[in-house]
Amino acid sequence: MLKVLFAGTPDVAVPALRELAGDTEHFEVVAVLTRPDAPKGRGRRLEPSPVKQAALELGIPVLESDPKEPSFVSELKASGAEAGAVVAYGKILRQNVLDALPMGWYNLHFSLLPQWRGAAPVQRAVWSGDTITGATVFKLTRGMDTGPILAQSTCEIGAHDTSGDILQRLAGDGSRLLAAALTAMASGEIVLQEQPQGAYEVAKKIGHDDAHVRFDIPVFAVDRQIRACTPEPGAWCMLHPQGAATGEDTNADDANDVNDSGDSSDAEPFHILQARPANADDPQALKGLKPGALSVTKKHVWVGTATAPLELEMVKAQGKKTMKAADWARGARLADDAFVD
Repeated sequence: MLKVLFAGTPDVAVPALRELAGDTEHFEVVAVLTRPDAPKGRGRRLEPSPVKQAALELGIPVLESDPKEPSFVSELKASGAEAGAVVAYGKILRQNVLDALPMGWYNLHFSLLPQWRGAAPVQRAVWSGDTITGATVFKLTRGMDTGPILAQSTCEIGAHDTSGDILQRLAGDGSRLLAAALTAMASGEIVLQEQPQGAYEVAKKIGHDDAHVRFDIPVFAVDRQIRACTPEPGAWCMLHPQGAATGEDTNADDANDVNDSGDSSDAEPFHILQARPANADDPQALKGLKPGALSVTKKHVWVGTATAPLELEMVKAQGKKTMKAADWARGARLADDAFVD
């Protein structure tokens, strides 16, 4: 039986923890390493990470020490762990920490390494239009996601999949891959494969500003950006419900007339949770909308892009709950020249 220390933080890491903890024939999870409780919500109350919550439910001791602290290596050795399993822990482990466990540390990464090393592999794969991604179990070394590979599995990216959809599938598939790879590693049945050398794209973290949706690009690119940023950090734009800024000379009868001068005083944040390129067979959608212009009917809400329109399906306006776009539009009192940017 392999004694494992599990390191992870968010929801996506929980299936792997439960998989290892449940396989009592092959593993003993002796401790869980996660980040300290963090403030959350409007009240900024301290809340444990999803991994900590799962560990407490499973009765596993929790470590919240900073791996940079001089005493951390002693804590590791005191746990009795032989190997470390890491899934979205969120902190870099220094070499003295990597050397502290006799059988090393093994990371479950959500890409087909060596492609998409870094913090946001699934989001970047969706944004780039990849049709295949996957999970990789590799041994941690000093480089960023560069260690030798134990095992990989693949996963298709569907035309309408969001990053959240893909991560949910990979979290389940990857947990089983991690357990199988660690079992084979402990029994000496697996040969580590060095990653091929070359220039590969890095999956840089996607922040709030990155999720600001652009509409002056082709519809396929807008669609990818929204899906990549869903659910985190959340695709958003600014809604101008009354159209062009006060004082602008606009044609209120022209739904395609967007204020090119920029902002207006009534602009408010607007979140797009689900959208897709308009159906080319729907004659109502083919209006040649300018980028950002809104077109609303009883059952549809379209927004113009540099090419074809994008149909909004689920949205969240400022101060409102998540709604179907058509339901939101009926109560939004939008001007004929309302737009988003």
